[in-house]
Amino acid sequence: MKKASFIILSLILTGVFIFLYGKVNASSVRMNSSPSKTLVVGEDLLYEVSYSFIKLGQVRLIITAEKNVDGKKIYSARAYINSYSGIPFVDLHQIYESRFDSACASRFFRGLILEDNDTTYTDYNFDYKKSRIHVLKGRIHPPKVWTDSTTSLDKNYVDGLSIFYYARTNFGKKKSVNVPCFVTEKKESAKINFYTEVTDESIDAVDYDIACVRLDGETDFVSVFGLTGYFEGWFTNDEASIPVIAKMKVIIGNITLELKEWKRNGWMPPRYKN
Repeated sequence: MKKASFIILSLILTGVFIFLYGKVNASSVRMNSSPSKTLVVGEDLLYEVSYSFIKLGQVRLIITAEKNVDGKKIYSARAYINSYSGIPFVDLHQIYESRFDSACASRFFRGLILEDNDTTYTDYNFDYKKSRIHVLKGRIHPPKVWTDSTTSLDKNYVDGLSIFYYARTNFGKKKSVNVPCFVTEKKESAKINFYTEVTDESIDAVDYDIACVRLDGETDFVSVFGLTGYFEGWFTNDEASIPVIAKMKVIIGNITLELKEWKRNGWMPPRYKN
């Protein structure tokens, strides 16, 4: 369940997706983004996860900090995953942290799995100067290290959380990219297809249609629960490029994430205009 839930997070964040100001027609013009305008410290996004009509839990994503390190901007982000109580066979309480540069290349990743009597962790330290990734896995109480190893670092990699921000800061043109990913201690790849057509999408959190653009893609890795690797998501058509809806297929059907609440100074989802 632990490994599967980590892969679920990676796929969800991969598939996941602006305040339109002035005289721009949101229904006909695809906005361009930049990391400095998309990645705003304090941004706090809350999503509800559902399978068919069953509400499974929530995913909360926060950009916590921005610092200059060796002349580069380094962002810090955190994700909280919590299942609702009373869901049969599912009891997930996890925290993921990532530090990444403006290209969303990962510098550090941590995954925490919280259980009643224990907390386990997975750390990836990306050392581009020494061309290696240091992997550390273990238990916090009582302390125990299970894995302490290194692997070669031959290119820029995203992790299971920074790929979400990679998708947000790389829209604007119709293109397909293969993104190197380091997840579950393996070098994997995610193909993402970006589109430019503006469409209208609706969510319960607002009473109007939202101007969005779509992406979809596939991953090379598949979960033991039958995730097919296919995902799709809709981003708001503005500089914030905030995910509104994400969907992915599993062996028994479809899982959906929907934006429920947000905190971002001055931002509301852009209204779709015919």
